[in-house]
Parts: sequence; C-alpha cells; structure tokens
Amino acid sequence: MFIFGLAVVIKLLTIQYVNGDKYRDLAEKRTIENRDIPANRGNVYSVNGNLLATSIPKYDIRIDTKTPREKVWQKQIGPLCDSLSKYRGKPASYYRNRLDKAKANKNRYFLLARDIGYSDYLRVRNFPLLKLGAFKGGLIMEQNTKREHPMGGISMRTIGYERTDENGNVTRAGIDGAFGDKYLKGKDGHRLKQKIGKGQWKPIVDYNQIEPQDGYDVYTTIDVNIQDIAHHSLLEQLEKYDAEHGCVVVMEVKTGEIRAISNLGKSKSGKYYEKRNYAVWESHEPGSTFKLMAIMAALEDKVIDTSTIVDTKTGRKMFYGRAINDTGNGYGKISVGEAFEKSSNIGLATIIDDHYSKSPNKFIDRLKTWRLHENLDLPIIGEGNPVIPKPGDEIWSRNALPSMAYGYNLQLTPLQTLTFYNAVANNGEMLKPRFLRQVKELDREIESFEKVVRVKKIASDETIKIAQKLLENVVERGTGKKMYSKYFSMAGKTGTARTDYGNNQEWLKDRKYISSFAGYFPVENPKYSCIVVIHKPSLKVGYYGADVTGPVFKRIAQKIFTDTPIIDEIGSLEVQNAAVEDEFQNYYDTSNAYLTIMPNVIGLPIMDAMALCENLGLEVKITGSGLVTSQSIPKGQKVKKNQTIVLKLS
Repeated sequence: MFIFGLAVVIKLLTIQYVNGDKYRDLAEKRTIENRDIPANRGNVYSVNGNLLATSIPKYDIRIDTKTPREKVWQKQIGPLCDSLSKYRGKPASYYRNRLDKAKANKNRYFLLARDIGYSDYLRVRNFPLLKLGAFKGGLIMEQNTKREHPMGGISMRTIGYERTDENGNVTRAGIDGAFGDKYLKGKDGHRLKQKIGKGQWKPIVDYNQIEPQDGYDVYTTIDVNIQDIAHHSLLEQLEKYDAEHGCVVVMEVKTGEIRAISNLGKSKSGKYYEKRNYAVWESHEPGSTFKLMAIMAALEDKVIDTSTIVDTKTGRKMFYGRAINDTGNGYGKISVGEAFEKSSNIGLATIIDDHYSKSPNKFIDRLKTWRLHENLDLPIIGEGNPVIPKPGDEIWSRNALPSMAYGYNLQLTPLQTLTFYNAVANNGEMLKPRFLRQVKELDREIESFEKVVRVKKIASDETIKIAQKLLENVVERGTGKKMYSKYFSMAGKTGTARTDYGNNQEWLKDRKYISSFAGYFPVENPKYSCIVVIHKPSLKVGYYGADVTGPVFKRIAQKIFTDTPIIDEIGSLEVQNAAVEDEFQNYYDTSNAYLTIMPNVIGLPIMDAMALCENLGLEVKITGSGLVTSQSIPKGQKVKKNQTIVLKLS
C-alpha cells in the first residue's frame, strides 16, 4: 500500500512539474478559443429610403430536461405547459406529454420555439421553469441572424440574398449578393472566450480584442411605388394569359437607373413568384422588337429612307428556300415606315437582305458599334450573354441575315434590349443600367455612383429622330394602336416570337410564343423606358405582343404618369358648373322674392331649405334625412320672426 501510494504521488508530481506545461497548454486550447464576433450586415434601401432588406436576430429556445431537479421539474412543468399552450395555441396536455417523454429519454436539447423575434424571445424565456436560467431551469438560447425583406416576395430576386449551404458553397443573387462582399458584409471581430460547460462560452479579458465592423448600407435605384405598379401589372397579365413566366423592367431615361424590375414564374401549384431574374439572365430571340435595330442600321448606312418602297407580296415570300410570312394576306407594296409600323417580317427581311446579303459583315459591324454583341457587365451575377452571329459561325447560313432582320437567329436579354430602346429615347446616348445610387455608413456617404455611358452616340440625330417617330407611329396607328391614349403619349414596338420550335411538326401541334413590348413615355420628353416580356401565354386567350404585353406597358405608364406626372398643370380655380350655377340662381331668386312670405322649399336639399327659412327668422325643426318632402308652413303664408317650421325629409 505504501509503494502504491508513493507511485501515485510520484505520478502527480510528474504531471504537475515534468509535463505541467504540456497539459496546461492542452487544457487552455480546449477551454479557451479566439472566437469570431459576427459583424452586422448592412441594410438595402430603395431610392426613396424604404427598407428593402435588413438583418434581424432570430432565436431558438430549447431546454435541457436533465438539468432541473426532480422537485423543481414537478412543481414548474405544469405552469410551463400552460404558458406554452397560451403562446402556441395547442392544449397544455400536448406539451406535457412531449416534455415528460423528453425527460424520460434524458433529452438535453429539446426544442420549444424556433426562429422567434426578440419580443417573443423575452416572453418565452420568462415562462415558468425557463426563467430559472440555464443552470436551474435548463434554458438553452441560440441566436442567429436572418435576412428579412419587408416588401415580401416583390422584387425578391432583384434585391437578392447571400446564402451558404452545408458544404460551404455560397450563392449570391441580386443586389444583396452582388454588393455583399464589397459593401454589405462588414468585417467580423475576434475575442477570447472560455468554455464553461454545456457548450456555452463566456468572454474573458482580452486586450487584443478586435471589434466587428458592421457593413455599409446601400441605397439602390429601385422606387418601391413603381416596383409595386410593375409587379402587380405583370402578375395580373400572367394570370389572365396563364403564361409560364415573364418580366418587366422600368429604367429612367436620362440616368440609366433601374426604377423597377419584376420577374415572375409559375410554380407547380400555379402560383407566380420571383423564380429567377429573367430580365438579367434569360437570353432569347427577341422577335420584332429587334426590327428597330435592323431598320436603324439601314437608315444609318443610308441604304434606305422611310419613303423607300418594299414589296411584301401577299404575306408569303421565299428566301433561299425558306418561306417568311406576315399575318393575314400581306400588305403588298408599302413604304419602309409602314413596314415597321405594321411589323412586316417580309418587309424588314427584304430590306436587310437586299442591301447586306453581299456584305453581311457590314450589317454585323453596325450592330457591334452599338455593343449589342457584348453583355452589359452588370454587377448582378448571372447575366445572359448576347448572341449576334457572323459569317463563319456554326449557326450562320444564307437565311441568317433575313432572319436577324426580324429578331430571329440571335439572342438578347430583356435588359439588353431595353438598353438600346433607352438610348433611342435618350437622343442616342446609350447608358449602362444602374442598380446602385449610394453607399452610406449611417449618414456618412462612402461612395456615390453616376451614370455610365456605353456608347456616346449610337446614330446621327436624323436617324434618331426618324426612329423616335416610327416608334410613336406604332402606338398611334400601327400594331400597338390598341394602346393609344389621348391623355398621355407612348412610343414603342410590339414583338411576337416563336419559341421551342426545333421540330417544326411538333411545334405546330403545341405552339409556343414569346410576347414583348419595348418603348418609352412620354414621347415629348421621355422620362422612363420600359420592356415587358411574357413567355408562353395560353393560345386560348392570345399571344400577340400588342394583346399580351402591350396592356402591361400601358398600365405601368398610365399609373406612373398619374402618380408622378411629368408636368403639373393647375387650372383656374373658378370652374363653371352649369347645374350648380342654376341651383344657386334659383336659391338667390327665391331668397330675394320671399322676404316675409313662406317660399316653397319642397324638393330642396336641407342646407338650402334651412338657409331660406333662417333668413326669414324662422326656427327650423327637421325630421328624417335627404331632400325636403313637406313643410309645416304652406307656401305664400306670411311668417313672423321666431316662428317654428317643421321640415320632413325623405
């Protein structure tokens, strides 16, 4: 026994003095760590200061059922279940059964509430048993930060988010994702913490502590009022036409700032939500909206003018063994301007093929001067690449050129198409679409953003003026004439393109179209440009751009114009109303004619009848409401002051 005891003492001394430093370092590593202090992510605001995205704390409340003593558990579990019942709405017996079962299974991590806000957290932690704290009541509180969008599903994909999955892969969508690393994220801090058991860590004195730096706030160019108009206008039309998906973009002409961008796709249940950022991501054949680019190329190269005559035949013309069709029976020989207004595929294909078939690169080069072959270099991740083919490419053929003239055999995203239309509205200056206006730290400006010019002048003033007039004529008397309004002016181009037509026979059985409208308003002094694209509307309802997307454009333009008119006109306050004038004249004549004799007030509004009676010095009593149906003093009787008259109303 003595030898055994001596061995223990020697071992203790060895651990204490010989290997002491080793074990002390090991213990410190296990119980003391330099842990991160997360920085708060910055907020995302609209251009007018509305909150679009913010980080708020969320709490999970759990209980360690093994920690409370048996006596405490039995005394407090009933009141706790009663409190949970009032909070969650389920019977107290439901919670009693679950908690007793968790106690029997020695569950040390039983969930009571998940993802609750701070006010609910304060309420729950003060429930019986839980208010005893971690060591007596078994309370476990876990805090995490969640990104919230006060506008809900509206513009969700554009506002965006940053998410990390269990494998560490990061997904960055929209504005939040694009500007997260540079502005919103902030820098995490560090400080020493000591483990005190039950997975909990407490801060300890650390003179090398690094405080977290919260992220900056970003102010976007989004206008929540215009965003709301665009979202609901698009949603209404998608539901009406049972379409697959669609998008709307509204851009401010002079600055290139995006005021609204809505992207809605249909779920399996038939509901529409912000599924993908179609306006930025989806590159597709634009159809007839590309005719503006084609006709401007020909005008700028001076191979045509608007009076040039083009033969559209009887609605069908062969180009290199392939037929191109117009709606109906064609338009015969018409001017270039009429071909554009009527959206004649044959007309535009003939113009481009006649003048560029021998030198197709001349046409392609003109498109390249407008940088249509380049993406917009947007900060938002996932922009679709444009496709502008050239001779020698795999998709090039003799039919490529006439097809491109009316928007096929090439691809653009809706935002890329709108950028060109905005340049026409802006008298030729092509601007890069912009989503950010300012970066701030509280009230201190960190960075501001100005307009970025992509092409200083896309065409001559003459060509721009012609293009603007052509777009105006489309709405006044062309394919978009259903949109015409005498109250506010609009200009733009309709588009209807076939899609998913790889196998023509299959496509004829199940036809699918892309309907679009791109333009700007008002014509006299363009304030906003806008594009609407709707994919695969139901053929039972309609599919032409003028019918499907035109009304969305008009609705947006009308509501924006009504809410924020370009010119505020205040008319004269002295407005003449014939009915009111006659009524007043009758009252005036009666009051002057009957100075001591009772007039007839039957049929008059009560206010007029009372005024006449009180002018005679009568005391008026009223029964009922509405117009006077009878009077207690008959017409023509002489009256005295302070005499009482009873007026019955309908």
